[in-house]
Amino acid sequence: MKIITLAIFFAILAITFVVTWWAAKRTRTTSEFYAAGGNLSAVENGFALAGDWMSAAAFLGFVGLSAMFGWDGALYALGALVAFMTILLLVAEPLRNTGRYTLGDVIAYRMQRPQARVAAVVGTIVVNLAYLIPQMAGGGVLIKLLLGIPYSVSVVIVGLGMMVYVAFGGMLATTWVQIIKAVLLLSTAAVLVLWILALFGFNPVAIFDGIEARYGAQMLAPGNFFKHPLDALSLGISFVLGTAGLPHIMTRFYTVPDAKTARKSVIWLMFLAGGFFLVTTLIGFASALLVGQDAIRAADKGGNLALPLLAQYLGGGPGTIGGQVFLAFVTAVAFATILAVVAGLTLATSGAIAHDLYVSIIKKGVLTEKEQVKVARVSVVGIGVVATVLGLLAQGQNVAVLVILAISIAASANFPIVVLSLFWRRFNTGGVIGGVGVGLISAIGLALVGPAFLGKEAMFPIVNPAIVSMPLGFLGAWLGTMIAGRNPVVEEHFDQFLFKAQTGLTSE
Repeated sequence: MKIITLAIFFAILAITFVVTWWAAKRTRTTSEFYAAGGNLSAVENGFALAGDWMSAAAFLGFVGLSAMFGWDGALYALGALVAFMTILLLVAEPLRNTGRYTLGDVIAYRMQRPQARVAAVVGTIVVNLAYLIPQMAGGGVLIKLLLGIPYSVSVVIVGLGMMVYVAFGGMLATTWVQIIKAVLLLSTAAVLVLWILALFGFNPVAIFDGIEARYGAQMLAPGNFFKHPLDALSLGISFVLGTAGLPHIMTRFYTVPDAKTARKSVIWLMFLAGGFFLVTTLIGFASALLVGQDAIRAADKGGNLALPLLAQYLGGGPGTIGGQVFLAFVTAVAFATILAVVAGLTLATSGAIAHDLYVSIIKKGVLTEKEQVKVARVSVVGIGVVATVLGLLAQGQNVAVLVILAISIAASANFPIVVLSLFWRRFNTGGVIGGVGVGLISAIGLALVGPAFLGKEAMFPIVNPAIVSMPLGFLGAWLGTMIAGRNPVVEEHFDQFLFKAQTGLTSE
């Protein structure tokens, strides 16, 4: 039985490594490493974006929150469903038109100052590391469940897999791993939903009736997880605005040939990921009803193993061939999910360190293509080590909560400088530094003293701090702009920047 389990797991893993080997032979230039040469179609990039967005938070965390906290957990999935409206309507095309590989490219092109690029690098690294931590934690608990090895060893395995994907295959490997993972994840979700509905006579209301009978009506009402009236609103702000500040999402718009394709990619993403998020609540409630909250909590106190345990139950339960086989398949898909997401995050972080900081600022662009790719690959290894260490510290936290905190940081530090760079003529380098600095400090500080980390001892009452920290980020950007004073050169350059952002053409 153990052999069958391992065979399924390693077979799916082997497919992704074959893709990496194939991509490595086609990745030679900087553009190919960071942006897959900019030749992806809308469908390919849409599936890859869906693979990026359907992370450990969605597959493990959202289901776990719904299983443990009922309707409050379901709000996380609903927020993720509408998260890309801002990107579609506001930033997708301008970002594609004004950048090359990174957020730092957009800011530097607008400001013409290295200090602005450095501030963007800081925002990128902090947000990406915050987003990496829950992915590493999710991978750790999965491998621990499947192979029975310690959590620490499991996290190291995730880190090594991430380094192999990115260091050798770059964006092309990352993209196709994400596409494969998205197809597997959507197919697995469809099978699970049909299986669950069949058990209840294809009557989803019966599942909610069962939840009420077993756990009481409160499970279907708000207030189980969110204790403050503003929690739900702050969560929505995090999703709708913070997603537009996630560097690993923004880098995907540079993998397509033009802005129109970038917009179409987002539409594909919304349909693919939206369908998935709609069913995570149903799967979570079914996990609570069939597996039980006590069993879920015993396996992982953060609730992250609700879905794998449900798969095991549906297959026949622990100790049965069917249960182990289905558990192995779902775990392998979830593990591929995590590796794909951490690969995208690592690539975006590598771009900030290698391309923005080392190549553009320290070396002032005087490096050959071969040297730039080498620097990028070295930075991937360093990022992998840091992410692994941070993942070891995140044991026991629900991955969805951690991911939303990362998105809150993005909403507070990155979103203000992106929007103001695109639409405010007077915005300058001082504003970039002020927005990133105040946004990062307020978001991280409020999160650390909030309920997500301190529980009942929290000094700040709201789980997701974006409702306070995002306005502070905008305030910091405004104050920084005012303190720095008017810059006629930057303001004059804004017309050229705006023309290119809206048309994709240069004004020269």
